[in-house]
Amino acid sequence: MEIQISTLKQENTMNLLSIGGSDPSAGAGIQSDVKSFSEFGAYGLTVITAITSQNTSSFGMIEPVSKKILENQLESVLTDFKIDGIKIGMVFNSEIIKTLYQQLKKLKIPIVVDPVIKSTTGGALIENKAIEDFQKYIIPLATVITPNKFEAEILSKSKINSKKTVEKIAKNIQNMGAKNVVITGIEGKNNKIVDFVLEKSTKYQISGDRIKGTNHGSGCSYSAAIIFAMSNKKSIRESVKFAKEFAYNSIKNAKKIGNGIKIVDSQNKDKINSELSQSINEFVKIKNIYKHIPECQTNFVYSKQKPKSTKDILGLSGRIVKAGKEVIVAGNLTYGGSKHVATALLVVNKKFPEIQSAINLKYENSIILKIKKSNLSVSNYDRIDEPMNVKNKGSSVKWGITNAIKNSKLPPDIIFHKGDFGKEPMIIIFGNTPKSILKKLSKIVG
Repeated sequence: MEIQISTLKQENTMNLLSIGGSDPSAGAGIQSDVKSFSEFGAYGLTVITAITSQNTSSFGMIEPVSKKILENQLESVLTDFKIDGIKIGMVFNSEIIKTLYQQLKKLKIPIVVDPVIKSTTGGALIENKAIEDFQKYIIPLATVITPNKFEAEILSKSKINSKKTVEKIAKNIQNMGAKNVVITGIEGKNNKIVDFVLEKSTKYQISGDRIKGTNHGSGCSYSAAIIFAMSNKKSIRESVKFAKEFAYNSIKNAKKIGNGIKIVDSQNKDKINSELSQSINEFVKIKNIYKHIPECQTNFVYSKQKPKSTKDILGLSGRIVKAGKEVIVAGNLTYGGSKHVATALLVVNKKFPEIQSAINLKYENSIILKIKKSNLSVSNYDRIDEPMNVKNKGSSVKWGITNAIKNSKLPPDIIFHKGDFGKEPMIIIFGNTPKSILKKLSKIVG
């Protein structure tokens, strides 16, 4: 039975599918993936391949699901949801492997394969006799495959003992059908841990600090982060960097919940980052939003309480950019990442401390008309009136926003200007939170 994947998306939320084993400790497997996806602001869907009994101290039994229920799970999910990306983890036996291949081989979406072979607590997660079928059927599905050093050695039947053998093994796995190979956990110099990346026409290493100790679930966090980033149109290099940082923080925040090893904790302690990340994810999914991205592109910012400078305001180090009829998030969320939109927010926040978020959009007369009909508070300023000494100092944004709100008794929802010679006209939306920005957007865009 071949399943036709749904092409209708009900909401703007990103839908990510985790296919793998159930871990009752929720340290790894599909439970870990759902936690990670939720942290990213994505909706996590699951298809279970096997039930395991394990905890932080030991590994018990494995019960693989039948072909019938596996097919039925896949049909239930793929026919009802538009899936943006898939992560494949534990597959256990040849029947599961072949069933997944038949149902997924025609999909044109990113697939990350995390070739889990052994649990941290000692359980074998794939039958030895199924490894050949894994190589034949699952690896060719992979947009990216993310074996650790041990898993790469098993798949290639070779030992990693130098930089040359890492590359050779990665090439070997790529020749099995994976488009891109990331071998994680290679020991580097100066207490660094290195990931070796082999793309179609390039190779490179991404290193990070080592955290001593054993944990449960870091590989799942890593691969979950990669599929999220790739589904957000990030490059392989950007996705691997994002995943490495996410996994590092997850390991750093690991908790001793049970009696055994620590379980990684992917929960983002920076709620400002978490909410802004989720709101950006929702923003880029708004229908026809590409029409409202200005030539200078868009930034979306969120401030700490009582910001003293733009370094206290979280924004993208790049921009939200227009690419045809889509928008792509370029760069990472960084405090001090935005200059102009953050400066505008800083000025408004000084007078109205409850205003902590802002976004800039393309100036359009039609949008201004909608704004005026929406009961939103609107202010504007004329850049033609800007003093020359202000222009020379590069303080245009601060001067303009200050003038727009100098007589305001209520915080502004919108501030706009119609531009000047060489200066693009612009609309900036302000709100208490990124979510409130999205609510205001819904009134004027679409």
